[in-house]
Amino acid sequence: MSENTFRKGNADQTELDNFNRLSNTWWDTEGEFGALHKINPFRLDFIRRHQTIENQSVLDIGCGGGILSESLALAGADVTGIDLADEVLTIAKLHGLDSGVTVNYQLIAAEEYAQQHPEKHNIVTCMEMLEHVPDPASIVQAAADCVKPGGWVFFSTLNRNYKAYLLAIFAAEQLMNLVPKGTHTYEKFITPAEMDQMARQSDLYLRDSSGIEFNPVLQRYGLTDKVDVNYLLAYQKAE
Repeated sequence: MSENTFRKGNADQTELDNFNRLSNTWWDTEGEFGALHKINPFRLDFIRRHQTIENQSVLDIGCGGGILSESLALAGADVTGIDLADEVLTIAKLHGLDSGVTVNYQLIAAEEYAQQHPEKHNIVTCMEMLEHVPDPASIVQAAADCVKPGGWVFFSTLNRNYKAYLLAIFAAEQLMNLVPKGTHTYEKFITPAEMDQMARQSDLYLRDSSGIEFNPVLQRYGLTDKVDVNYLLAYQKAE
């Protein structure tokens, strides 16, 4: 399969264009991607529950502008970040030059990368990305293919229910402008049961789950046991 086929086959060009259009605001902590900056420390905490980050080989699928990738590198990991939004990746590379944090950024589809680098990484992360692609199961399989036997894969995405619609789309996008309008499509949200079915088909086994509390009104952010809106899942690949 050619590189272009990979890119066109499991990427929504409208989504890529939207993220590219907003690329210059990626590292503005009070801007349109401020929510990602606020929840990022909790994503790291969740990973650390299960695996030491220092000296690990990490792949960040759908790395965007590099918020999580840089944090993982600062924690001592050898990080590769991949994405298909070229302008966003340019911002990630430029920010890395400014910050002095080294990440290997590549413009490549997850499926193609998996073919080239099977079982290469100790940890694979895929955060806030599955709800933006036409075929999330294909990304889950690619993540599983990239991690070593016994290694860890961490996903985060949005549950599909009425509460998630109200908070993630109606409130966050339309009322409070916390994230850019049009960022999310409700039909692409994924229930934990659907997520686990995709993972099990890829020989990934659930070890832990957590919700992410994001309440800008009360200024309350953190991990929670409720997975009804934003949630994190930790999987381990079969030995």
